[in-house]
Amino acid sequence: MKYELEVEKRDHAGKGVARQLRRQGKIPGVLYGGGKSEFVAMEHKIARNMVLAQAGHAGLLTVRISGSEERIAVLQDHQIDPITGAILHVDLFEVSMTKPIRVNVPVMIIGEVPVGVKEGGILHQPMRELHIECLPAQIPDHIEIDASGFGIGDGVHIKEVEVPTG
Repeated sequence: MKYELEVEKRDHAGKGVARQLRRQGKIPGVLYGGGKSEFVAMEHKIARNMVLAQAGHAGLLTVRISGSEERIAVLQDHQIDPITGAILHVDLFEVSMTKPIRVNVPVMIIGEVPVGVKEGGILHQPMRELHIECLPAQIPDHIEIDASGFGIGDGVHIKEVEVPTG
């Protein structure tokens, strides 16, 4: 999944600057990578859409800084106000397309209703995502596990999960 994000560079950091940005309808953020970090700001609506689009995915972002310079990044972290649900801050991590990165990728259970469930069992999925390492261009949207043949007491180990090559 690829998403485009327009940000503007900002010169100052700190709690006061962040509050002022939020009052203006913007979200403060930081773009890390390449041995440096840059302070950025983006429109709240754009940040919210990006966070929602990236939820559960480790997709690439094309970050356009002040309408000119473009960089490739991933959503590293974000903070949300626990009461209002508003996004408070966004961390972006710049990636090199030639170096592997570590990302969390969601796990999806596919297939027919498992045999064990038909026999009265419960399908339990303790891991909802896997931590993988791959080149940024090869990040899968998700990893599928076919549970159709699972009986009561059956399971799958991480070493048995088929991950796309890359």
